[in-house]
Amino acid sequence: MLDVRHATVAFSAPGGPLVRAVDDVSFTIPAGTFVVVIGTNGSGKSTLLGAIAGTVRLDAGSIHVAGHDLTGWRENRRARYVGRVFQDPRAGTASSLSVLENIAVAACRGRPVGLGWATPQKLRAEAAERLAAIQPGLEKRLDQPIGSMSGGQRQIVSLVMATWHRPELLLLDEHTAALDPASADRVVQATAKLVRDQKLTALMVTHSLKQAAGLGDRLLLVHRGKIALDVEGGAKRRLSPEDLTGRFDRLRRADQLDDPAARTLRDLYA
Repeated sequence: MLDVRHATVAFSAPGGPLVRAVDDVSFTIPAGTFVVVIGTNGSGKSTLLGAIAGTVRLDAGSIHVAGHDLTGWRENRRARYVGRVFQDPRAGTASSLSVLENIAVAACRGRPVGLGWATPQKLRAEAAERLAAIQPGLEKRLDQPIGSMSGGQRQIVSLVMATWHRPELLLLDEHTAALDPASADRVVQATAKLVRDQKLTALMVTHSLKQAAGLGDRLLLVHRGKIALDVEGGAKRRLSPEDLTGRFDRLRRADQLDDPAARTLRDLYA
């Protein structure tokens, strides 16, 4: 379970006004829930994800994962409970290492050194099994340097690495944004299968309204550092990309009005 309470992150450029990229945000994600987060550029969604991951420091509020208060923890300590896949396919992996060597690094994370907890043969067999389950054929490329693989293939390996020890929370940071449409679709399918099969609690940031409408159990729309829309269940399943486009258009129009009129319009379409 993820529990975010009154999370606030403020920035200010030299000589500029203080801006709350995350503005007193609170929400809870029950265990096993797949949540999609959308928002325009500068809305605060990536800052919110960074605050949960530990790359962005909260100015106020708290973050709990599976009952553990992670608020003051560094990113590397949070990795015990939080898995993450980045937007850049090169991030989180070592290009010069093989697929199997990268997976071995992920498999060793948080484990005592030198106890012989897994033999190379056992690791190879399990890595091949997990890769084949989400993209048949990748299991035959365990000894290939990961830097020579396509972005989509590399993201699928990153998914396997991030979920090797079944994290309490999986963060997906626009992990298909740098891919071509066909590769993005394969990675999305692999993501949905992993989350479903492992019953993961997942938070996925995306710019794709198609992904936002078609994936997950719940959707959060972030705007100006706040959650402007929170839908789940039947309401989430009925959402279409066109619905979300209309919501964005209304928010943009509201931003062009003076504050009292903007509040009225937002309340009207809330």
